[in-house]
Amino acid sequence: MAIAMTEPRKTKVLLYGLGAIGGFYAFILSRDSSVELSVVARSNLEVVKKNVNLFPDLLKSLLMKFAVLSCPHKIATTYDYIICAHKAISPGLDPNDFRSVANMDITFVILQNGVGNEEPFRNAFPYCSIVSCVIWVGATQDSPGVIRHTASEHTDIGLYPNPRIDATVEETRLEGFAAMLRAGGTPYTISDDIQVKRWEKVVWNDTQQWLSSSKESVSVTKRLMREVIGVARRSGVALEYGLVDILMERIQGMPGIESSMQVDAREGRRLEVDVILGTPMRKARECGMDVPTLATVYALTVAVDMRIKQALGGLG
Repeated sequence: MAIAMTEPRKTKVLLYGLGAIGGFYAFILSRDSSVELSVVARSNLEVVKKNVNLFPDLLKSLLMKFAVLSCPHKIATTYDYIICAHKAISPGLDPNDFRSVANMDITFVILQNGVGNEEPFRNAFPYCSIVSCVIWVGATQDSPGVIRHTASEHTDIGLYPNPRIDATVEETRLEGFAAMLRAGGTPYTISDDIQVKRWEKVVWNDTQQWLSSSKESVSVTKRLMREVIGVARRSGVALEYGLVDILMERIQGMPGIESSMQVDAREGRRLEVDVILGTPMRKARECGMDVPTLATVYALTVAVDMRIKQALGGLG
């Protein structure tokens, strides 16, 4: 008598945002045969539907086999993982928009720059797990739906611990996402304290190469780094001031590059001000800290972002 064999249940993943970073991770996840992937593409939805070759330098013949949707409200299913790879601009995505596709067992994965990104999701879904990620991936969306990937490629991942959930369950969910990255062939590291990694990346984002092109700007860059590290330390994150020399050496050894904010400003897109500069500024104020360099860079960046907002007709 023949025994019917059933296929293993696939892990259902929803990826929100299909820009440069979202497109990169969509490719990685599409390599995992155990994943059933859906993506939400917003501004570039129609282009993505027509242009399946998202990585012309890398994926000459890959057809990405996933459902492309315009918003979570149009989805009639729930997922195991919801991966947020959209820009963290303000006002941004309301986590409550995922109510129709999330249940108590959902795990959110935050693939964004900045600090404090997890808090809105924890407030909206207090009984869900959150995997927080720090991305070191060189990817640029040269035009809608066409993404260029450079050599840089690494992801730091870790839990944003939820005391309401058993630690073993949380570790299993973290390992589940790590398994997807392994299957996709991209390097990653699991961090016991991902907030240290997030703040290190914020120090990097706050002081990228455009601030270190002359002797005068180098001294400003170092002051800004020390101020942000000081805010992190007062916030309970164990950053060391030696990070300044490490990052300065990295910056000065790199060829000329544009930061993500520079690219966004050039393309007339809103900037990720709040999570990269705004949260450190807010925490400095809460701690009563004097951070003149951070305050100046924050004010100037807000001004640029407001100009872009006005050019967009007041829209995000």
